Amino acid sequence: MSTPRKQVILGAYLGGVNHHTSWWHPEAGSQIDFGSFEHTARTAERGKFDFFFLAEGLALRERAGKIFDQDIVGRPDTFTVLASLAAVTEHLGLAGTINTTFNEPYELARQFATLDHLSGGRAAWNVVTSFDAFTGQNFRRGGYLDRSQRYARAEETVAAVRELWDSWEAGDIVADRDTGRFLARPDAGSFAIKSSQFDISGRFTVPRSPQGRPVTLQAGVSPQGRDFAAANADAIFSPYGKLPEAADFYRDIKARAVAAGRSADDIKILPSASFVLGDTEAEATEKFHAIRNEQVTGQTALILLEQIWNRDLSTYDPEGPVPDIDPDPEAPPIIQGKAFVYQDRFDTVAKLRAVAEEKKLTLREVVIDQFERGPLVGTASQIAEKIDSFVQNDGSDGFILGSHLVPSGLDEFVDRVVPLLQDRGALRTEYTGTTLRDNLGLPNLYSSSKVATSA
Repeated sequence: MSTPRKQVILGAYLGGVNHHTSWWHPEAGSQIDFGSFEHTARTAERGKFDFFFLAEGLALRERAGKIFDQDIVGRPDTFTVLASLAAVTEHLGLAGTINTTFNEPYELARQFATLDHLSGGRAAWNVVTSFDAFTGQNFRRGGYLDRSQRYARAEETVAAVRELWDSWEAGDIVADRDTGRFLARPDAGSFAIKSSQFDISGRFTVPRSPQGRPVTLQAGVSPQGRDFAAANADAIFSPYGKLPEAADFYRDIKARAVAAGRSADDIKILPSASFVLGDTEAEATEKFHAIRNEQVTGQTALILLEQIWNRDLSTYDPEGPVPDIDPDPEAPPIIQGKAFVYQDRFDTVAKLRAVAEEKKLTLREVVIDQFERGPLVGTASQIAEKIDSFVQNDGSDGFILGSHLVPSGLDEFVDRVVPLLQDRGALRTEYTGTTLRDNLGLPNLYSSSKVATSA
């Protein structure tokens, strides 16, 4: 018996102002105007994508105490944007990045349950933590938590939010006009949670939402992060866009999920990727290089390397060699509001120097060569083949796609690549589920047709 063909999961993200977006392009639009969000979401739904995704920055990034304008991650409030999109879409999932370090479980549970109700079961929460005191300055509590405490708080936050969601059972609202009985049990919504981070009790105000529990997303590369995601997330963002390392990550996360008492199918693996289309492979490659050369200016290249070196590199020539000095991990961060994602600064510097020497690249060219996150470059048929092959070979369960051009960049993918994926039988031609969980193929154990009906 042949193995059933895996269906490709597709998410769409809309980037803010940074070196991945060509904000200077004549066709580029605003990253904060609602029309941009609406256009991207409607396009994604037209392409039968699973969800629309928003990242979020809680502070404007700074370099040496000054805001640098080519890498500002700032946007309108996530919940307001997603709730507005719920009114102009019917099937598309709505995923928001919300921080566990500076938000309280009751508030988080209430906001996501509300979004799930407003959207008819399409809400998703990307669970993240905050890494620095700089970001904490924007919040009353201030400060920050070290890595171990951040994960402890994140785990307890997720557990508390789920307990609040579960405080209402599927049949708690009877709404019987004949008897005048509204609630099935008098203690519906009651909760009492005590842990190392929280001591809260009361009544949760939002009845069980259509999904019961909105979908949860997570990213995790470290062993601790992988364990947390495998035990708690419905989907995890993968940093790997190439086989075989992507397949190794895929197998590892699935195995950790099983070890945590879950099914391997209960968690989906999703890398992010950009794309550049051309009528020929040569045209796509030329277009990609032109875009990257525009995106990575000399100043951008230096700032990206400063995140690794943690030193002021402004005196170095972007068209010259890679800096010959060592990184300084013990110095105060020169870049504030940006997490360093590499495991070891010295190893990363050594790799960059080796690439520069081998390929005879300048500082800026090394950044262009090494800092792109898994671009899909080629003709429509080539990109469809790359996506389908990657998923069928268990490199992932799908992709989260973004374009350098906001908001119209996704149109080309939907018009040219989506039909080819559908012809391959790897992508739905119509939505079959009513909730995001349904469309992702995730268990929906807590919902009921009786949820939140009222007189």
